[in-house]
Amino acid sequence: MTKVGVVLSGCGVYDGAEIHEAVLTLLALDRAGAQALCMAPDVPQRHVVDHRTGKPTGETRNVLTESARIARGDIRDLAEVHAKDLDALIFPGGFGAAKNLCDFAEKGSDATVNPEVSRLVREMLAAKKPIAAVCIAPAMLAAVCRDAGIHAKVTIGDDPGTAKNVEGLGATHLACLVDEFRVDEEHRLITSPAYMKAGSIREAAVGIERTVAELLRMAG
Repeated sequence: MTKVGVVLSGCGVYDGAEIHEAVLTLLALDRAGAQALCMAPDVPQRHVVDHRTGKPTGETRNVLTESARIARGDIRDLAEVHAKDLDALIFPGGFGAAKNLCDFAEKGSDATVNPEVSRLVREMLAAKKPIAAVCIAPAMLAAVCRDAGIHAKVTIGDDPGTAKNVEGLGATHLACLVDEFRVDEEHRLITSPAYMKAGSIREAAVGIERTVAELLRMAG
């Protein structure tokens, strides 16, 4: 059974993992007969957002604890997971990917990445195991690749400002429709826009399902 790491970044689109994207990813993996291993870094969230108002609350929450809500408690501290434990890796989106896994939301092309996230991605790259990322998470991949001296090819859809910042990270941005994905064959990266372009959960599902299928194909 193919074992796929699913890296979560909290729980909720504005301050954590996008719940629809995370659940669609887990559903697609399960339907394909793959084993999902959920994980998240054990770090404080950058901030907590009231999802009714879109405003910060001033609360303090932990990324691993919040991610456990999506994983139904079956989750690992990302620091304990290594490339040897996985056949493939995927990152759902949500602002948590750009706030908690890295600081792209704040720093754009000057973004830095959580050290444990960077370590695991680099291990996967070195092992030539496929990595997928959807929505805004490809920006995090681009930052890791920049730091590793790798010129990545990724997509976040076609938003000009975000694409410019991704290219500022040293990556090539490839425009992509919501129901498609883009592949960096050299580095075995698969990226898709999901809610960067999707207007509904149905639209997000198509691209995510196709991305997961390609991830599993590449995992062999």
